[in-house]
Amino acid sequence: MIELRNVSKTFHTDREIQALKDVNLQIPKGEIFGIIGQSGAGKSTLIRCINGLEKPDHGEIIVDGVNMSQLNPVQLREARKCIGMIFQHFNLLASRTVAGNIAYPLEIAGVKRHVIKERVDELLHLVDLTDKANAYPRQLSGGQKQRVGIARALANRPQVLLCDEATSALDPETTKSVLHLLADINAKMGLTIVLITHEMAVIQEICDKVAVLDNGTIQETGSVIEILARPKTEVTKRMIQGLINIQIPPELLERARASVTESCVLLKLKFIGPQVHEPVISAMLHKFSVEANILFGKIDQIKDTPFGMLLVEICGPPDQVDQAIAYMNEQGVEMEVATNG
Repeated sequence: MIELRNVSKTFHTDREIQALKDVNLQIPKGEIFGIIGQSGAGKSTLIRCINGLEKPDHGEIIVDGVNMSQLNPVQLREARKCIGMIFQHFNLLASRTVAGNIAYPLEIAGVKRHVIKERVDELLHLVDLTDKANAYPRQLSGGQKQRVGIARALANRPQVLLCDEATSALDPETTKSVLHLLADINAKMGLTIVLITHEMAVIQEICDKVAVLDNGTIQETGSVIEILARPKTEVTKRMIQGLINIQIPPELLERARASVTESCVLLKLKFIGPQVHEPVISAMLHKFSVEANILFGKIDQIKDTPFGMLLVEICGPPDQVDQAIAYMNEQGVEMEVATNG
């Protein structure tokens, strides 16, 4: 659906700022794709290049088979009808009602009045704001304003929905409700959603795949479970610290290391997906003459996939401990010895 090929963008002010550097990215049709990075990473520039608000210095941006960087102004305006966008600060028209804000892009497109009314009513129902049709933005909560923004972005029936820090101005509970709405829209309409954020929890909640952007370059790309559970770059590891890369309290780890004897080994076990619900440790204890002491553990969720980590001390005859570890490896449990370092 969306492909970026060697995209670069430099801004010239009092100094040169290279916002994007040879960015290559493929975003499949119908997925919720997250792009995460800290402030200044180039996220907003990237999303503005996708919808043609910025033109890259080099490279190509293909959206649904159309090369956005080769369009003239008239063609670009037409192409943008297939791309909806929602913003961090809502960008609603204060002088228009909720219904009026949603109708605005349809009016600009010259859609007939009765068709506009039908579409607005449909969208109000979709975002659960039917009772707010005649309210003004000043009368709405932040979450309600963002729902209006989402409805307005969907007015022209786009194929792509771009979300630029769409939940950053919202409290955690409202953020969850807006993200669930976006996931519902994706499921019902098959829209491709590109979600720009600096919050890994947002990516964890609803995204299928994610790209990590830092200093204008893509650091790594993959499924959310793969990136969060097995980060490859230091940038990603810093971003997920304390979220899904579950940290064992240092004092607990030191005490556990100090208590380990020659007949024991200290392991960090990682369970992903169905493994979380399998009695792997229980089965291991039945098969081998070892004892297990669970010192620390946590289970989290990445979209629909459970993820868990345990710090376990396994004690017994060396050959039995080795066989127990081999058995867990065979069951697909990821592990590392925590005795040293």
